[in-house]
Amino acid sequence: MEYRKLGASGLSVSALTYGNWLTHSADAAENARQCVAEALDAGITSFDTADVYGRPDYGAAERVLGQALSGVRRASIEIFTKVCLPTGTGPNDKGLSRKHITDSCHASLRNLGTDYIDLYQAHRFDEETPLEETMTAFADLVRQGKVLYLGVSEWRADQIEAAAALAKELRVPLISNQAQYSLLWRVIEPEIVPTSSRLGLGQIAFSPLAQGTLTGKYRPEQQPPAESRATSSLGSTFVGRYLGGPVLSAVQRLRPIADELGLTLAQLAVAWVLQNPAVSSAIIGASRPGQIRENAVAAGHTLDAETMARIDAVLIDDMYGDLAERDPAKVAAPFDVMPAWKS
Repeated sequence: MEYRKLGASGLSVSALTYGNWLTHSADAAENARQCVAEALDAGITSFDTADVYGRPDYGAAERVLGQALSGVRRASIEIFTKVCLPTGTGPNDKGLSRKHITDSCHASLRNLGTDYIDLYQAHRFDEETPLEETMTAFADLVRQGKVLYLGVSEWRADQIEAAAALAKELRVPLISNQAQYSLLWRVIEPEIVPTSSRLGLGQIAFSPLAQGTLTGKYRPEQQPPAESRATSSLGSTFVGRYLGGPVLSAVQRLRPIADELGLTLAQLAVAWVLQNPAVSSAIIGASRPGQIRENAVAAGHTLDAETMARIDAVLIDDMYGDLAERDPAKVAAPFDVMPAWKS
């Protein structure tokens, strides 16, 4: 496993982070334990979750992860979690107010069974709360020793710039942006990456496999495999935008490149994300331990310039043009906003 600094900070993280967005629930605790054990065996030390994961049983994913990590030397791992999205029906059960941040942090600490959170991330930007209130609440948690580092997730470049200025003024470490990033979704490249790099924030890339699309399991003009993410009510909301024929055909054209390198399509896709020097870590999920073993191969696998160019060329379609989404306006856009060629 390769280890990288998270942004310009002194915190080292594994190049792959194990995430449990859709895979950890109270009724899957044993499988989660096996997956976490496999991640540790592969050298993964970074684990990402959120207070909202496992809904409607809010906090379930945090609890399952905490149980799976029980007994692991705390100093040997990095635990990331998030706050902002609704975790209840009350008026203060969402957002980035001082109250919700404080209440959620304490709940996450209990759920995870830990005294501190390595990286506490603002899950989205809150338009209804003054940014100064948000950053001051985060700073207080840092000074109390309950949080070591701060991050954001799916924020625009101007929002990151404003938060970084306040973090500098408050003398607290804002070090990361967790962003969707893959061969097919590159909206952070024009603005987010340059701004973050200048300010010392590293990227934690989620969905490097484009919700499983880049594994090649979805085929043009074929029904999605049974029990795949595309057949679940929640998963289909996210993967649906990639299931148009042009994209699925392009993914299949990547297969010979992967074969030449002795990689699977999934390994190629993860390795591609990790080639970007702005990316500190890529988040992988797993419904079974074998998927972690497979994807761990991508860490430390270098793709040369010729291979990167060949991959880019595959995504240029004669009829539809560039199949990779690059519009910076799509940062944190609703998942039902799809380019016309994906329909």
